[in-house]
Amino acid sequence: FPTRRSSDLQDINKKIFVPNPTKATWLAVVFPGGGQIYNRKYWKLPIIYGGFAGCAYALTWNGKMYKDYMQAYKDASKGNWDASSITDLLPPGYIDRVSQTQIVETLRKRKDTYRRYRDLSIFAFIGVVSFSAYLALFVYVGCKKFGFDRFLPKHSGTPEAQQ
Repeated sequence: FPTRRSSDLQDINKKIFVPNPTKATWLAVVFPGGGQIYNRKYWKLPIIYGGFAGCAYALTWNGKMYKDYMQAYKDASKGNWDASSITDLLPPGYIDRVSQTQIVETLRKRKDTYRRYRDLSIFAFIGVVSFSAYLALFVYVGCKKFGFDRFLPKHSGTPEAQQ
């Protein structure tokens, strides 16, 4: 068997990754997911960025729909039935088949619904940001316990081996 030289052992020791908890925590706070990248826990990134992307999409969609229905509601309340804000949102021929008060009520309900969805999207976004901050704590703990089992005494668990 070939013997190992001390330089070979030094090369092996240099390649062992031991994360710095302070650096990992700062990366996680400044850049969401940065601590997970630093700790090489790449599988957590889709959770973080999927949450951000989903909330951003929901926020923009619901915000746009709220603005559209708000404008249509304002136009319908003023009696401006030929406005494109109304005709773009309602199916063709709907204005002729349904009473104007019913259309105004429908637009108001949809406006309120999308406002509620927009507000819930804001709370969901805050929740994802909070979850990202919560994961920063796990980044710190993960660095602290990294390689902890290397320092435990190695024994077989039998009383004879422990003596």
